[in-house]
Amino acid sequence: MVRSAKNATKTIPIVMTGATSGADPVKDGLVESLAQPGGNVTGLTLLGKDLFGKRLELLKDAVPKLARIAVPYDPAFSINVSDVKEVLPAAARALRLTIQPWEVRNAGDFERVFAALNKQRPDGLFVLQGPLMTPNQKRIAGLALKSRLPSMYSNRAAVEAGGLMSYGADQAESYRRVAYFVDRILKGAKPADLPVEQPMKFEFVINLKTAKQIGLTIPQWTLMKADKVIQ
Repeated sequence: MVRSAKNATKTIPIVMTGATSGADPVKDGLVESLAQPGGNVTGLTLLGKDLFGKRLELLKDAVPKLARIAVPYDPAFSINVSDVKEVLPAAARALRLTIQPWEVRNAGDFERVFAALNKQRPDGLFVLQGPLMTPNQKRIAGLALKSRLPSMYSNRAAVEAGGLMSYGADQAESYRRVAYFVDRILKGAKPADLPVEQPMKFEFVINLKTAKQIGLTIPQWTLMKADKVIQ
């Protein structure tokens, strides 16, 4: 969405609310650098890819026997492809985990993919974000629950919809920071001069009701790390 807006105008200020897909705004050409955006785009980035290792670590804490993790991804979305081929495998190796990518080409493909992956019985599910994945988080959470798969997401909304757990930037806090950028711009500041901010506050959310439904006992030390537990 930010890319489309930037392509449409070089003069109207654009404030990012966070690269929830895990995109790097510098690498993607949205800004010249985080400190000096240099164009008409500024705002927030949510460090999506940088948190993959932490999410895998927390999922393994909750599921000690975790070894194989299924990762649905959109092959038409280059960021997802990079995630499953480069970023996630590197993070998984450090934890002695194996990533199993599963292509999902459209919204009607999720049921077929889950039916297929259930035959292989992975130990967990790692859910990416993107134009296909994010709008279907509730469906994915429901299918993971039905399949009795422990699932990890990047935001609280997915856990509130029935996912097992999430770890990521506190999006409510991030959205509050958007007001800061809007206020500065309305007072005459240029987006080019307003540094892109990275999150300072993170949250770990566990859905204990989901854990019980899939027959998983969350270790006490993992529960103690949670910022919010949904009963």
